[in-house]
This record gives sequence, structure tokens and C-alpha cells, in this order.
Amino acid sequence: MAKKAPPVKLTNRDFSSIKQDLINYAKVYYPDTYKDFNEASFGALMLDMVAYVGDMLSFYLDYQANESFIDSAIETKNIIKLAKQLGYKHPGAHASSGLCAFYITVDANSGAPASENVPILSKGSVFASAGGATFILVEDVDFSASSADIVVAEVNDDGQVTKFAYKAYGTVTSGKFVTELLTIGDYEKFMRPPLSTKNITEVISVVDANGHEFFEVDNLSQNIVYKEVRNTVDSTTEHAPYILREMSVPRRYTVEHTIDGETFLQFGYGSEANLKQDKFPDPTSVALNFHGKTYFSDSSFDPSVLLTTDKFGVVPAKGQMTVNMRVNSSDNVNSGIGTISTVVNPIFAFKNPELSSASRSSIVTSLEADNEEAITGQTKTITPEEIRIRAMDSYASQNRAVTRQDYLSLIYRMPSNFGSVKRANIVQDKKSIKRNLNLFVISEDSDGLLTEAASTVKNNLRSWLNKYKMINDTIDILDGRIANIAIQFEVLGEVNKNPNEILSVCLTALKNQYSTHFSFGEPFYISDIYRILNDLPEVLDTKIVSVISQYGTNYSSTDYEAEANISSDGRFIKVPEDVVLEIKYPDVDIIGVVL
Repeated sequence: MAKKAPPVKLTNRDFSSIKQDLINYAKVYYPDTYKDFNEASFGALMLDMVAYVGDMLSFYLDYQANESFIDSAIETKNIIKLAKQLGYKHPGAHASSGLCAFYITVDANSGAPASENVPILSKGSVFASAGGATFILVEDVDFSASSADIVVAEVNDDGQVTKFAYKAYGTVTSGKFVTELLTIGDYEKFMRPPLSTKNITEVISVVDANGHEFFEVDNLSQNIVYKEVRNTVDSTTEHAPYILREMSVPRRYTVEHTIDGETFLQFGYGSEANLKQDKFPDPTSVALNFHGKTYFSDSSFDPSVLLTTDKFGVVPAKGQMTVNMRVNSSDNVNSGIGTISTVVNPIFAFKNPELSSASRSSIVTSLEADNEEAITGQTKTITPEEIRIRAMDSYASQNRAVTRQDYLSLIYRMPSNFGSVKRANIVQDKKSIKRNLNLFVISEDSDGLLTEAASTVKNNLRSWLNKYKMINDTIDILDGRIANIAIQFEVLGEVNKNPNEILSVCLTALKNQYSTHFSFGEPFYISDIYRILNDLPEVLDTKIVSVISQYGTNYSSTDYEAEANISSDGRFIKVPEDVVLEIKYPDVDIIGVVL
């Protein structure tokens, strides 16, 4: 009679379980052949080796399965790859953006400003902060615009005005211009050359060896971009200084950033021979069939029809490719009020061609800069967990803003060169009978502490959201409130250990727990402090935990009392939806006593 095979438990995949299954198998099928199961025997060695291989294979299978899904992946590089599949584009190095005031002096003409000599401060001008970070002007500043302020700057001994001072505002963003030359070899499909430069915030231009310009797109199937062209036709250009021109771009690329600060350029696989003569397809063959509409928008296009080539763009020519980019010059690119004052490289455009070189030089040397508000954004690198959450939100939003999560996803996806928001919360305005939404935002200052977002960042955010929001949604962008708190505790430590050492361990554990910023409206769980402290082997018991509000010169003035918002059971502190809690100075605001 055949021996009954022992049941194989497929769930037994660890070392000890696999080894025990092998022993049971040998006892059933080879009872007379092998009987020595002593740990020191040769047979035990072979069983250990087989169990080891089985354990390793099981581990790698589990690992590969986990790394295939974004909610279970651990490695950052895999999280970024999976996030890309969900439509999330990992940003490059974070940039800070804000409004800066610029001053020049112009000679007077018969007691009045010589308006014909007033220049334009061109975008690309470079300035520096006291902290060593450089900032680039991202828009032209026309001192002759009606919004500019004009005051008397200088008078002679006779009381006659000799110079007038002009004041105008422009947006600056952190970074410096860097040019890198890439050597492009023979034709290669889906060429993906790496850039050696680190901390890239934006790739500005790419030109191949033949002088052809390549354009950055969101994906290689997109071949239409909108380029700004200075408006010189309209009699008044103040309200529309630029004209958006639609362009077909067979030469295109996408930018890919890694968590380590590396950057790659991704091209298609077409060649110059693949280019077609007709640049724009007939809109009637492109628009999808939408019933009840007398128009079409970019969302009504079929991407497969829009392609001027079926090769996802053209590969750059062999030779030296020139890449111009903006790179952060410092690890800390945020700047406090009044810190941007050094003029590094001003670029002026003068309207009067007959203006003497001496007068031009006088105007250029008179240029001064001063940021009247803090230049803020985000200083800390985005974490893998944040990437995971933002990617899933991005997939759900589908490039439109309907739900609360849609809005939050789009807020965090705003290009970094327009400024960064550290924390955001959007809620329905209960006082409005319409779909009015209140958006609360917070940024980081130069020390990584929470602060109000700059007005420029909020304006950029408004423009960014207008592209995706529902037509009947109105949004008020408001400053979130920061409430500073402190933690006080008493613990009972082990008798035979130094109380100072026990206190150091407790403080370190709490600082690590609260090293990241809270979210808007996120409650503070006092019970978590008890759990963290009681889990330490040096602590026998936690006696008292207190959370108090911090006020004073170096703290926020937000009218919020933590003690008054403790829940009835004492387990957590309730936080309003427009408030973010912050332990501003952990070394000072976390205080403990060891009994």
C-alpha cells in the first residue's frame, strides 16, 4: 500500500517551517534511508541549505509582489515609477518664489520725469540674498507702467528736481542659470540621457547640434504647446503684455526627476526623415463627437490624431546638445524680509535709442532691490509617503478639480518655479449660499518653520487652479493660522539608570515623532505621547502629560488655546480646520521630568 503523503502547507514559507516540512517528508518517504536528524549531522546541513534557499526565494517573491503596487512598495525609486503610471510627475528641486520691489533713478526734464528714458528690467536679471541664494526675475518689470510709483529722488541747491525715483514690482524665483553640454551619439530609440547637474528646478531650453530647439511637454504623445510672444501690436499692452501662440512641436522631450536629485531627458524615437510637412491637423478630424456643444477645447482632442509623427517625437541630432536650466544655488532657498538686496546681473531694455551711454550707465547703477515680503516655499525634500499619497490623489483627480482631494492634489502639483505650498486645506464656505470654497495655505520659511505664504505664491496658485476648477466654483485663498504648542511630561524611570540619560531618550523619541509638520485641522493625540514614552524600556510609567499653547515674541499670535480644546475624555486636542499646530522649537518646547 502506498504511503500517504504528508500534507504540504503552502503557507509555510519561512526558514523554520520549510525545514520542518522537509523533515516530515523525509520521515514519511525515507524512514529507512535516513534517520539522523541531529542538528550536527550532514543531513541537517543539507536540510538547512534547502530551507535557506526556500526562505530566500519566498522573500524575493513577496518583495517583488509588494514592489509592484504603490500602496505596498518600500523602495523610493519604485514608488516614483509606480506614481508615474498614475499620472504623477515627480518635481525637481523645490524653488521659492515671491514679489520683489525694484528702484531706479531717472534724470528730470524741466522738473518732470524724463519718461522716454525709463527702461524695462528684463526677465533673467539675477539678484542675491544675504543668505547666499540667488534669485532670477521671471517677468519683465516696466518702470513706465501706470502701476509704478514715482517720487522725487534728488534736488539741487536751487530746489529744482534733478532726479526722480521709480518703484515697480516683479516676481523672482530662486536659482541660477547653468548650461550643460551633452554628447549625443548615434541614433537610439527612446534616448534617455542623464544630466550631471544636480538640484535642477527647471529645464529652460534644449538645443541639439543642428540648432533645432526641443520643447518640454507633459508626455511624448503631446505635440502642441503654447508659447508666449510679446504683444507689440495692441496700442495698450498693460493688460495683455504677451500673446499665446499655438505651436506644433515634433521635437519634444519630457523631464524625469529622481528622489536623489538626478534628472533625465526622455525623447521619442523618430528621425528627421519622419517629419511631415503638415504641421497642424484639420480640427474637424481631431475633435471628438461631443453632443450638445458648439465648440471644442483641448480636452476634446484625440491624442492619437494629434500626433504629427507616430514616433513620439524626434531624436536629437548627433553631436553636442546644449541644455540651459535653472538650479538652486543653496540648500536653503527661502529668504526673509529685506534680505534680497544684492544686484548680480541686471538686464535692461531701453526704449529710447538716442539715450547716451552715460545716462544708461547711471540708470543701471542706480538699480536697487528689496523684498518687502518673505520669499517662501518648501525646504524639506518630499518624502516617499507624500509621493505615494499625492500620486493616488493625482490619479483620482484626472486633471480636474471637483472634490476636496482633487483640489489638494492640484495644489501640491503646482510647478515649483511658481512657489511651493507646504500645507493646504480647502473647505466649503458655510456662510456662502453658492459653491464658494475657502483655501487655507501655509509655506515654510528659511529655517524650515511654518509661515504665511507670500502673496505671489497665492496669486500663482489662483491662476493654477483656475485652469482646473469647476466653472461655478469660486475660491478664496486665505492664510492659514499657525498655533504653537509645547509638551510637558513626567515619567517614572528605572531605579538603576541615570535620570538624565532617561530624559535624553524620552526627548529624542518625542522629537523624532513630531519632526514633521501637522496638517490643517489634524487633532493632536495626547494618548500618543503616553504610548511613545511607555514603550521605552527605560520608562516604567508616564505620570503626567500636558500640552500648552506658546505665545511671545518668537511665537505665533494666533488666538487658539490648546488647553481649552481638549476632548472630554482627555485623549486628544481638537483643532479648527484653518489651524495648523506646530512645535516650533523642539529643544525648548518639549520639556520633561524623570521621577
